[in-house]
Amino acid sequence: MKKKLRIKKNDEFQLVFQKGESFGNRQFVVYVLDKPSQDFFRIGLSVSKKIGNAVVRNRIKRCIRQSFLELKGDIKEGKDYVIIARKPAATMDLFEVKSSLIHVLKRAKALKFNKSKTSTYKPSR
Repeated sequence: MKKKLRIKKNDEFQLVFQKGESFGNRQFVVYVLDKPSQDFFRIGLSVSKKIGNAVVRNRIKRCIRQSFLELKGDIKEGKDYVIIARKPAATMDLFEVKSSLIHVLKRAKALKFNKSKTSTYKPSR
């Protein structure tokens, strides 16, 4: 992901945690903070050592980044997202991670398409 699309500083993470809203399921928690002056969205990832060793944590982060890259056109701009992985995410593959993230992002109303019109995910082209 490009540098401008990442949240890296602790202060930025803390701002999203304190002022943002949280949405979750069994695998992920997503914190969303509105930033209307921002023309793009940014993501920050948090994967605890409790989830597994470095190999497992890095694989989860790669899957999350890839999912966001594939969903880039469908995610609302002007927001900061912090994704926290929970223990069940350690055993998931890319497809399961992506579908779980879509579920959480729908709950957070962070996707551009209207969920009442579509029961299954249809990516924009």
